[in-house]
Formats: sequence, structure tokens, C-alpha cells
Amino acid sequence: MEQGKVIEALKQVRNKKRNFSQAVDLVVSLKGIDLKKPEQQVDFFITLQNNPGRKAKIAALVAQELASEAKNVCDTVILQDEFARYVKDKKALKKLVREHAYFIGQANIMPQVATVFGRALGPRGKMPNPKAGCIVPPKASLKPLYSKLQNTIRVVAKTSPVVHCKIGNEAMTDEQLAQNFSTVYNQLIHSLPNGEANVKAAFLKLTMGKPVSLLAKQSEGKSQKPEGAK
Repeated sequence: MEQGKVIEALKQVRNKKRNFSQAVDLVVSLKGIDLKKPEQQVDFFITLQNNPGRKAKIAALVAQELASEAKNVCDTVILQDEFARYVKDKKALKKLVREHAYFIGQANIMPQVATVFGRALGPRGKMPNPKAGCIVPPKASLKPLYSKLQNTIRVVAKTSPVVHCKIGNEAMTDEQLAQNFSTVYNQLIHSLPNGEANVKAAFLKLTMGKPVSLLAKQSEGKSQKPEGAK
């Protein structure tokens, strides 16, 4: 999709200022796919060219081999011998999950990570995921991964044919947002069985704003709300 069209949509999106920096969301409605078939589901992590306007807190679930490295890099470190606390303290577990965007897991203790944290992390899509590089060997260097995750988002459409993801916030320039849009949209198109033919509609919107269509065929229906948009 042409950058000029994206920037024009962004100018329409920025039509009302709020007292906080609103997120800029991309919403894409899909068609002609069968989400019951795993190969047609959308689920990938992508690293954006520009930070999407947030500091992602990252927790490490590791054993002694990675303890020192994790403590030097990550926001929170839970050592293997501390796992038992989270089995007993459900409140602490919920807080841990709520406050962190990503979890890094040490590969050789992943069975224990899954046993202790799986029920809390799994439903929220936060289990250490190899697609994001979050399952690491015992002697890993974590700083490059930590930096990469700051610009990483997950793009998902597994139960509903709608992709809804944050590509930045309104404090960013139109050019930065357009670059992030292109990174996500192009990868999404590449992941679909029939490419752009599987796109029913695409919109940009602010947290509290109305969606603005990116597809010419829907330009007359600017008031139309995309499926799954809030």
C-alpha cells in the first residue's frame, strides 16, 4: 500500500486531541480464510522499524546459569528456586503477568516454566515463545533480545478474522507511523493464503477516535466501523 495513502489516513485520524497520547491502531478485517485450518491462522511476531511508543517490561524465568545475565538486563527475574512462591501466591502471579509484556524462558527448564506459569501466561499469549526468540539457552546474551522486544509486537487472527494491533501512538510522526504500518501490513499480506485478496477492509484509528478506511473501495463509507474495532 502506498505510503502517501497511509499518511493521508493518519492526518484524518488526528482530528481531535485528547489529554493523553492515544495509541494508533491498525485494524484489518479478513475474508476468504478458514481459521479452523491452522495453516490459515495469522500468528506472528514482528519487529517494527520504530518503537511503538511504549517501554515493554520484560521478565526472565531462568535458572542459576542465566541469573547474573538476566539481572543485568531484564526488569524482573524469577529464579527456578523461586517458582514455588507463585504456585502458592496467585495474587503475585496475576500481578507478574499483568505488569510484563514479554517473558523470557530458559530452554532447559521450560517444562517447569510451563507447569508453574502456563495457566496464567498461556491464555494471555505471554508464554515464552520461540517465534519471538523468548526461549533461550542457558548461556544466552539477553541484551540484544531485550532491545529487539522493545520494538516487537504480535499480530494475531486465530479465532476471529480480524487483526487488531497497535503500531504506535500519536506522539510519533506520520512518517514513523507509516513505516510501522508498512512493516506490519506487508508481513500480514505475505502470511495470507491469497495475499491482499484476503483483505476485506483496513482501517487506522486512535484509541478514542473513529476508524478511517485505507482502501479506496470503502472511501465512501468512512463512518463504517471495522469488525472488532472498539
